Amino acid sequence: MSYTKTIVCLANSKKFGSGRCVAGREVVPKAFGDWVRPVSARPSQEVSEEERQYENGQDPRVLDIIAVEMIRAQPEHHQQENQLIDPDYHWVNKGTVTWSQLQSAVEDAGGPLWINGYHSSNGINDGVPEQEARALPRSLYLVRPKGLIVTVAMEPGYGGKPPKRTTRARFKLRGVDYRFAVTDPVISRELDFGDTPFPDAVLCVSLPAEAVGGKCYKLVATVITPERIGGKS
Repeated sequence: MSYTKTIVCLANSKKFGSGRCVAGREVVPKAFGDWVRPVSARPSQEVSEEERQYENGQDPRVLDIIAVEMIRAQPEHHQQENQLIDPDYHWVNKGTVTWSQLQSAVEDAGGPLWINGYHSSNGINDGVPEQEARALPRSLYLVRPKGLIVTVAMEPGYGGKPPKRTTRARFKLRGVDYRFAVTDPVISRELDFGDTPFPDAVLCVSLPAEAVGGKCYKLVATVITPERIGGKS
């Protein structure tokens, strides 16, 4: 028997390969609750366009309040937030969260973002050895960075593949430098090549299940700004 989870959408981001990774925090009376990541029954767990759309065909937007029919909790290693969707139901838009309301959902990680000290060729503190990642208790945070700059550039492809357009975010959190790949499709599409500062933003950061070269790589799933959602009210 299915059940409903109502979440504020904090990520509708590009997933490695195809499909999207959708995630958010549960909306409970006068607060935000646990993280929920709706996943499909496919091995890679991505949510397809058809599975995540509303009845009118629209795609969920960041800060939409969404009612999603679930079949069961489906935690996997560090992705304890995963819940299996019921693909027979459309998702339902229940409204939106304002920038002001969002502020109570911002978290203090209480330390490093997962495990620090491992870097990709273009990142800073963005890698976690796969075996260490598997033992972590969570894979999502909503944080307020300092000195956020998003850069669009051509980077060499992994494993000798041709260069490709890549978006990365560099920022500080609790005095530590980070530089993560960005999978937010809106920011990646709208920004020009070069650096763009975001003095007032919050980030949904994620630790994917997929490992590349023995490491899981942290990423910025969403860059949320007042301008993106129509102001601070």
